[in-house]
Parts: sequence; C-alpha cells; structure tokens
Amino acid sequence: LAGTVPEEERCTVERADASLTYSLFLQRFAFSRPVILRGVTDNSVFRALCTREKLLAAFGARPVRLSTANTYSYRKVDMPFQEYVEHLLKPQDPARMGSDTLYFFGDNNFTEWGPLFQHYVPPTFRIPGTSPAYSFGIAGSGSGVPFHWHGPGFSEVIFGRKRWFLYPPDKTPHFHPNETTLAWLHHTYPMLPPAKQPLECTLRPGEVLYFPDRWWHATLNLDTSVFISTFLG
Repeated sequence: LAGTVPEEERCTVERADASLTYSLFLQRFAFSRPVILRGVTDNSVFRALCTREKLLAAFGARPVRLSTANTYSYRKVDMPFQEYVEHLLKPQDPARMGSDTLYFFGDNNFTEWGPLFQHYVPPTFRIPGTSPAYSFGIAGSGSGVPFHWHGPGFSEVIFGRKRWFLYPPDKTPHFHPNETTLAWLHHTYPMLPPAKQPLECTLRPGEVLYFPDRWWHATLNLDTSVFISTFLG
C-alpha cells in the first residue's frame, strides 16, 4: 500500500537521558557521533499547539514554502498552509520521484510562525561558536528527505514517528539524489552488506536526535508527522 512503511525495531544510535551533562555531551557526542536524547525537554505545551485543528486555525490562510524532497531541493513552491494540509499531506506515492514530491520543512517565515516557535523548548546543549535556528515541518507517511549533510543540529518529533539513517562524513552512502528515501529503503537498503549499513533508529515524540557536523542523514516519516529541528549554524 502507498505509504505503508516498515518500522525497524533495532536502534544502533546511542541513547542518553537527562543525566547527560553538557561537558559529557561535548566530550562524547558533539564532534564525533549522533545520540538520541530522552527527557531533556518538555514540549507538552508546544505539542498541544501543533494539532491539525490548532495549526489550521492559526496559520491556515498563510502561505508556506514547500521544497522538493530530493537531496538538493532545487524547486520551491508557495501555497496556503490549508491547501497543503488538505491536498498534499498524504502518504508518499512509491512511484513518484523525490524531485517531484513537495515537502513542508525548513523554509519557515519566522515573523508569522514566531508566536508558535516561542513555545518550543529546545535542548539546552550548544556547540561553541554556533547560534540556533528553527526549522519546522509537517509531512505524510512514507515521505522524507534522501541523504544529505549540513552543519550540526537537533531534531525532535512532536507527533508521529520518524526513522533516521546516518553515515559519518567519511562514508558516503550509495543513493540517487532524486530518489525518495522510501524507494531507497525498498531498493538499496536490503542489498547493503553489514559493513555498509547506516546507523539508524526510529524517533518517537519527546525524543531528540543530535547529529554532528557533516554527517550524512536521510529521514523517513512512518506516520503523518510534525517535527522541528534546531540547526546550529
């Protein structure tokens, strides 16, 4: 079925809880490997504001900028948020290329979305010399962004489940930049020998993934998902 996505039970990304200190975060993870943090933020207030009804009431008539769900996101399309939710927020079509799939994530207008973002509680950990910027998104099951890399950051799931695949900077994954993550999962992933498999895990509401600078990563929404990232630029 379109949009039916398998969930992998195993998780090969290390986990940490609220007992993780800032000094230990810098020492063990900040510059070397990803980690999933649990219990480091309380975003129950933000979550309550991110239901379908609340978001449509507050932002339905406002325009959002959509990107194509491919590695380089060449194309941008503007449309009212309500139109995106009602017509495009649906399961990924397995036959559609990432370069032809529109995805709401990243190009947020901070003047208009600011009243929502002010209720978000980000992780307190920071990388010296960087400043945070939010990137908010909502997407259907089976959607996601194929492998790409950028600076370090955190990503938190507000609703739904989000599967992550990660490689260190010195291990370039085998993928096609215009193919969807869903297609990669079905066609390429099963053929990978153990030595070439990514680190991976499924993120659930309340969990935050940290990824270091220049780490390759691809994402796959297992459900209709609401998520927010804190990029450290």
